[in-house]
Amino acid sequence: MKEQILSGINDPAQLEKLYRGNKAPFKREFSSLYPELKGNALADFWNERLNYDADEVSWGTVNDLLFIGMAVLIAGLLAKLPAILPISEAYYYPRNIGFIVFPALAAYFAWKNKLSVQKIGFISIAMLVCVFYINSLPTSDTSDTLILACIHLPLLLWVILGVSYAGNELGNYKKRLEYLRFNGDLIVMSAVLGLAGALMTGITIALFSLIGLQIEQFYAEYVVAFGLPAVPIVGAYLTQTNPQLVNKVSPIIAKIFSPLVLVMLVIYLFAIVYSGKDPYNDREFLLLFNVLLIGVMALIFFSVAESSGKTRKMDIWVLFLLSVVTVIVNGIALSAILFRITEFGITPNRLAVLGSNFLMLCNLLLITFRLFKSINKPTEVVEAERSIALFLPVYTLWTIIVVFVFPLVFGFR
Repeated sequence: MKEQILSGINDPAQLEKLYRGNKAPFKREFSSLYPELKGNALADFWNERLNYDADEVSWGTVNDLLFIGMAVLIAGLLAKLPAILPISEAYYYPRNIGFIVFPALAAYFAWKNKLSVQKIGFISIAMLVCVFYINSLPTSDTSDTLILACIHLPLLLWVILGVSYAGNELGNYKKRLEYLRFNGDLIVMSAVLGLAGALMTGITIALFSLIGLQIEQFYAEYVVAFGLPAVPIVGAYLTQTNPQLVNKVSPIIAKIFSPLVLVMLVIYLFAIVYSGKDPYNDREFLLLFNVLLIGVMALIFFSVAESSGKTRKMDIWVLFLLSVVTVIVNGIALSAILFRITEFGITPNRLAVLGSNFLMLCNLLLITFRLFKSINKPTEVVEAERSIALFLPVYTLWTIIVVFVFPLVFGFR
């Protein structure tokens, strides 16, 4: 390696080729040779390149940390509200789980983006309307529309958070894609923080048990209650102040899991035929089928959003085939819902799933078409990204209908 470096010391292409072929040996041998090469412009450049220390983790300003600290404290208090006030946990958490974290994150991005008073007012009013609305719905253990509203409300709060994140560029589809990328990075960062927190919890409880102190209940009621809401808040803060921590991890995860999920889906479709199970006559199976569909759709969205127009042809093929298989899965789910509506009539649950599946199918067909075109013209993948971003308002509209219109139309049943 030393001889190759010396022979190519004035040939940038040769040095780059050597470095890409064996990075660790190249760095080691170059470092030993550099004292005698010092003064050579190319050698000086490579010395700086190989010994450049990436920026350390940034913790932001004191004001940033104070803001995040207050957000975590408020989120923890909201999570503990049933223990502070005479409120039923069964009533509080299904309706208000989204308000523990989303308002804090929306406030953070509104602050960082220096949003106008009008936009802050819009976001605040939207949050307050959602709070008062969901808590004013009649309590009923058998109300499908209440359950649907509670399930879809966090999605609506996620959209409101997106408005805060986009700031003054809400109409820019690239900003919407950036928001999707942020969510992918946040999931990765939150998973890391969650694993670290779980490890710390196990060690702490074990250490105290060794000295005869059983702190499980106290730890769960106070440390975990404040720690769980803190994970996404701190995770969002770290992804924004230190994008280098995870912005390369999310694309790698998407590239690894896209082909694996494709193979799994193909095998699963054949396994369904073999097992004799079908979503037409099995309600629970249909529910799980739709959960699977949503998960795969999310993977496609994140994979396309992470491409940034630089996707390799093989990756495009994987995404295209995954989209085709997902269209088939969606078609089966949609036909099963139509079958159940025809046989048993319309219910809030069936209509909600029907609408969601129909919108996902339309979006999937558009994405699949764009991905097919991008196979021979990779730059066309940008159009697939655009089709995802431009379809987000359609999902938002449907979510609003399920949350606000369904309870009224179906008489809160």
